[in-house]
Amino acid sequence: TTVIEPAFVPGLPDEHAGFLASVRDPIGDLPPLADLITSPDEVLAIVTADGTRPVPNRKLIPWILDELRVKPKKIVVITGTGAHRPNTPEELLEMFGERVMRECRVINHNGFDETTMTEVGKTPRGVHARLCTEYVKADKRISLGFIEPHFFAGFSGGPKAIFPGIAAVENILSFHDAYMIGHVNSTWGVLEQNPLQAETRAVSDMCPPHFLVNVTLNGNKDITGFYSGEWLPAHRKGCTFVLDHATVGFDKPFDVVVTSNSGFPLDQNLYQAVKGMSAAAQIVKPGGTIISVSECSDGIPGHGNFYEILTSRKNPQALLDMIEEPGYSVFDQWEAQKLALIQVKANVQLYSTIPTDTLRQVNIHPVEDLEAGIQAALESHGPNARLAILPQGPLTIPYIK
Repeated sequence: TTVIEPAFVPGLPDEHAGFLASVRDPIGDLPPLADLITSPDEVLAIVTADGTRPVPNRKLIPWILDELRVKPKKIVVITGTGAHRPNTPEELLEMFGERVMRECRVINHNGFDETTMTEVGKTPRGVHARLCTEYVKADKRISLGFIEPHFFAGFSGGPKAIFPGIAAVENILSFHDAYMIGHVNSTWGVLEQNPLQAETRAVSDMCPPHFLVNVTLNGNKDITGFYSGEWLPAHRKGCTFVLDHATVGFDKPFDVVVTSNSGFPLDQNLYQAVKGMSAAAQIVKPGGTIISVSECSDGIPGHGNFYEILTSRKNPQALLDMIEEPGYSVFDQWEAQKLALIQVKANVQLYSTIPTDTLRQVNIHPVEDLEAGIQAALESHGPNARLAILPQGPLTIPYIK
């Protein structure tokens, strides 16, 4: 058994001290965070991820409020839901804590409501980019995020908090169309020449945050680094750090790869679990077996169409053919496309709380006993079968040299 994990980086001994050092000596050509607000009449917008991402908002936002020398009259915190469901009041309280909920106006972005959108420009692809008006019209803007490997955008964090995080629904569809997802550079750890990064950077540059605070985390969700300042150089520096610690190379592929989705909150449903499967697909042999271990407490979800797309064709190749047809544009097609690409290469199995009949309907073999499932997979590939395990799933970038 080969256990594959990112190089362990211990959490910072004093997270608050690390934050202060980062925002007082920001990356790029910016003054310290404390000087961001110049008048108490200014409106401050803080954009962060929704509940599917472990951004340590309960720490970051109070620290930001404490660091500002001038207190803005109004502070709005926007959860970048993209096209995800809105966070419930209980989830918002858990994400932000009582102080933030009391001192700030906390809202869920709603990309489906055209009245809440403002156009900021046109991208090189010809897309009319529209973002949350509360963000666009604010006097000062701060973007928060968590940098991790991403299976088609290269890395999370940085400009993705803005686009597609607080974008209009039609922008989110174009950002995830078959061309963008199927591009050879739309993959783990790639920033340059990645069409998704090019698009998200272009839109962020039209209405940039005035200050960015991104973090890196280890497998224990401890903060290992702060990357604060100008949005592009700060994000790039954080991505370099992650790349240095997350990539692990091998000479030949494995017959069986057991993966996870790095636990809660990333493993809430099958839609999210595709990320861990995609990491495993980088090192499994053609015709091999991927076993994903993800609780999926929310079942299948996505944005409402994921299950319907997966069950609309009899096999993954037929599904790919449908998605790649000119003019096809349906919410969740991007995740279905990624899953189908993995299924064309390998036999995908899942150990979760999703009913076995439901999994079979989406061409995923249910695993009811994990140990027995791994043993059966190994036996199916012969006595010399090679086994790899990715305990932290999408936090790892494994590759074949």
